[in-house]
Amino acid sequence: MRSAAGDARWGSGVAARVLDGRCVLKVADGSIASKRHGGARIWDADSLSEPHGQADKSGRVRRMFDAIAPTYELVNSVFSLWRDRYWRRRCVELAGPGSGDVLLDVACGTGDFCRAFLEAPRPPGRVIGCDFSENMLRLAADRSRRRVRWVRADAMRLPVADECATIVSCGFGLRNFQSADVALAEMCRVLKPGGRAIILEFSRPDHKIIRGLYEFYCFRVMAVGATMISRDRTGAYRYLPHSVASFPSPREIVGALKRAGFSTAVVRPMTFGAVSAYLATR
Repeated sequence: MRSAAGDARWGSGVAARVLDGRCVLKVADGSIASKRHGGARIWDADSLSEPHGQADKSGRVRRMFDAIAPTYELVNSVFSLWRDRYWRRRCVELAGPGSGDVLLDVACGTGDFCRAFLEAPRPPGRVIGCDFSENMLRLAADRSRRRVRWVRADAMRLPVADECATIVSCGFGLRNFQSADVALAEMCRVLKPGGRAIILEFSRPDHKIIRGLYEFYCFRVMAVGATMISRDRTGAYRYLPHSVASFPSPREIVGALKRAGFSTAVVRPMTFGAVSAYLATR
């Protein structure tokens, strides 16, 4: 049985805690549920026809990640051909962390982006991982060998004081939010002036032939293989390619970052445009 002290690292309500000399965590939204869901069907043909238009998208996504958490990192590595590790390392390089930085990783999942930052030559001095999936955060806490604060909260209501972080990261989470615009505004709010956001997300290659091969792989090969490996019954790996295909383009995301309040925003495509890294400065 997990001890009370262990649960306190990421528990359902986050008591005020000092991040640095003046910034503190607010109390997290207590409405976030914390149940096991057993992998029941979440995404069907009707909801997949417009995954970003579902009024209850946030709840669907949370239940989905609670269900696939145990095999999440394995599936990511296998079906990216282990490129996911390179993508995260490259994003860390673009963010340029240092010992004086406070990192907030939004939609941290099992903590793989946090670990990538901690493995940098000059890791951030303080690291906070935030996610609304209880099962993902349990695994993140179990797999972390270094001190990280784990917080269960919604990315659209970050339990962090204004201008508290110097780096905000988000790996493959932006298209999963109920509102990407609201989440981007929250990321901007919590950054200090001059702070930077680094966002890693799937995108569709521009080249017609490469895009066709990419979508065949995602819709046919990955969707079937990942479902088999994870024994998923939620429809998670059918949701993934549909959510990418219907998500705004990299150019539109850059525009959304600027509308959210960032002074600069650039996109760096990787692996023929299958993924994109967005670097924005407040």
